[in-house]
Amino acid sequence: MFPRLYAIIDASLLSGSELQSNASGLAIAQMLANSGVELIQYRDKQSNSRLSYEVSLQFVRALANTLAKFIVNDRPDIALLAGAAGVHVGQTDLSVAEARAICGADRIVGVSTHNLEQMREADKSSADYIALGPIFPTATKQNPDPVVGLSGLREARRLTRKPIVAIGGISLERAAEVYAAGADSICVARDLLCAPDPAARAREYLRIGAEAARP
Repeated sequence: MFPRLYAIIDASLLSGSELQSNASGLAIAQMLANSGVELIQYRDKQSNSRLSYEVSLQFVRALANTLAKFIVNDRPDIALLAGAAGVHVGQTDLSVAEARAICGADRIVGVSTHNLEQMREADKSSADYIALGPIFPTATKQNPDPVVGLSGLREARRLTRKPIVAIGGISLERAAEVYAAGADSICVARDLLCAPDPAARAREYLRIGAEAARP
């Protein structure tokens, strides 16, 4: 079964200097992994290539003795060089086929979609999972795409057998209905990182995900 929770550690949500933010992100990643989270992505849209590689390498090493897989955002070359489990690409990044050609057939490649047309195209690709969103309004991204909503998620579910990762504005209170609408996994950033206890919050999400998976 595809992991029910996909955590994004967004650098913009981490306080302090660049060095402190990276250290904080690593500590949170380890806490989440120890709580049972199996997919963790680090996202820093402002970072340069050198820093992205160095930080990715730190995450790979920090999670090496856990069950969590580390996913690099946007950069298949860095995923390959750092030894990450995979890469996630968006609509303005390299295609799924191009990303896979760079990072290898044995790595996870996921892709973002924001409407049903993009979902259809992603279904034809070799993507291991398809992210769809934003499901709800979100403050995590600048200039977010139009809200898909639960109705859009239900329609998307009929278009693919690939795992769908729902993303965007998802909170603990709405997680159950997102699973019920057809998501295999939910992707959370703010509601995890800004929680008083991210590890405890992750366990709550995992509990809801486990309940939703029961027949």
